Amino acid sequence: MLLNIVSLIVNSIAWLLGGAFLLRFWMQAVRVRPPVALAHFVFKLTDWLVRPLRKVLPGIGGYDWASMLGAVLVALAATLLILAAGGMAGAQAIVWLTLLRLVEWIFYDLMALLFIGAIFSWVNPHAPMAPFIGALSDPILQPIRKVVPLFGNVDLSPMVALLLMQIGLQVVRYVISSQLV
Repeated sequence: MLLNIVSLIVNSIAWLLGGAFLLRFWMQAVRVRPPVALAHFVFKLTDWLVRPLRKVLPGIGGYDWASMLGAVLVALAATLLILAAGGMAGAQAIVWLTLLRLVEWIFYDLMALLFIGAIFSWVNPHAPMAPFIGALSDPILQPIRKVVPLFGNVDLSPMVALLLMQIGLQVVRYVISSQLV
């Protein structure tokens, strides 16, 4: 039971911190300017690690690789803390579990982004955060919108994207779990 509590605490803190690093990476990748309050929160939460990492790993190709590396390091630290609390595993297992944790964060964060965007479109499409959420989710939805037409003015692309992400997540979990056996 104590291991479950430790895992819950570590996973919650790591997901918040790792999610902030991933959001910072994605905002720069899609070239969207966040609302001031959100930008302040994300930059304050991540600057302590991104700034030193940028000295080692500068942005290449227009991507903020220091932010992505920050997310990887947070995933690694969370994996090590949980494994240390429950009995360590081998180095190969640590790498695979860290990769799984990072990929799950990416998929779940993108799913949350699509879900929030759908809620905005139904409830208040003119909300101040709606254009920001739309700009972050458009790179995911645009290719799907080319294939899936509107049905009676209803955009089904978020549902298709969520389904594809769930399938992708299941495939990744299967591949990684096969490496752990």
